[in-house]
Amino acid sequence: MPKLIVKNTEITDSALNAIAHLPTRSLKSVVDPDFFKKLADKDFMRIAIFLAQKGYDEGGCPIGGVIIDNETRQIVGKGHNTLVQESHPYNHGETSAIRDAGRIDFSKTTIFTSLSPCDVCATLIYMRGFPRVVIGDITSASGNEDMLRAKNIHVDILEDQLGIDIYQEYRSENPDLDIEDWKGLAAVK
Repeated sequence: MPKLIVKNTEITDSALNAIAHLPTRSLKSVVDPDFFKKLADKDFMRIAIFLAQKGYDEGGCPIGGVIIDNETRQIVGKGHNTLVQESHPYNHGETSAIRDAGRIDFSKTTIFTSLSPCDVCATLIYMRGFPRVVIGDITSASGNEDMLRAKNIHVDILEDQLGIDIYQEYRSENPDLDIEDWKGLAAVK
């Protein structure tokens, strides 16, 4: 069966949004591997932003994560925060993407996250051996970049204004959820 997104498909927000919403395991059937090879880091970040938007549209926290194989640039895992939707306190964008990737060698991958990782996610990134993390928003939240660098993880900041805008809107509309996501219900007063 022919692929729907092929090498010559233009890189547009529509194509990237479709990739964000497809199950990871379906990507090989739908997207030509050569399309992924031509994507830049900003394109993978935009997919993470579309996953963040998905979480926000579902009534949750807008944080998305994408993991790519460094050699093939294929997406091997992706996800979004489902704290609210699944009533799960640590189903963050990064943890969701890591779970989606499964039992793989993360030392051969890069993780893209739409927002600076919290303490739990930063620790998991270190513990799973990621050599590189790309962060799409340190304007809204930051703090673990130096810890990740101290653990010899290459940290790139690649802010995406769409992601910043989405998170700022969410934070102004849902300040208690924002606090709960970062610190738990005990911190909400």
